[in-house]
Amino acid sequence: MNKITVNGKAHEIPDSDLEMSLMDFLKNKLDLTGTKNGCNIGVCGACTVLIDGSSKRACIVKLNKAITKKIITIEGMEAADGSLHPIQQAFIDCGAIQCGFCTPGMVMSTYALLLQEKEPSREKIKKALAGNLCRCTGYQQIIDAVESAAEIMRSI
Repeated sequence: MNKITVNGKAHEIPDSDLEMSLMDFLKNKLDLTGTKNGCNIGVCGACTVLIDGSSKRACIVKLNKAITKKIITIEGMEAADGSLHPIQQAFIDCGAIQCGFCTPGMVMSTYALLLQEKEPSREKIKKALAGNLCRCTGYQQIIDAVESAAEIMRSI
């Protein structure tokens, strides 16, 4: 049987589902609705998840490419006690959330960046978020939130 791990929990994938998108699997099979489908062609970034620590677009990743992988969605960011991850809190504190549709993808792209880069420059932040589109905030607050989250995460 084919298996993937989503937010720390293993899931078996029947052969009949292997051509399904990871997005559809998360939403329709696991009832994880935080990952958003903005374009279904991999350009807006709303569906960003982490696959083995790298940001990927769930709408264009087929399940057969995710077998044996570890996937983290926005639902997997919260602590065991239910508190928000420092990245999520920084987005709130910096006013980086307006309508909220792009936010899960922005948070996941930020997480992938901060896993690799503890003190990213503004240019690296912009590059890491270049594949995530936001129609509400104008990006300044989002970049500020990433800088704030990086600072918080360095101190813990």
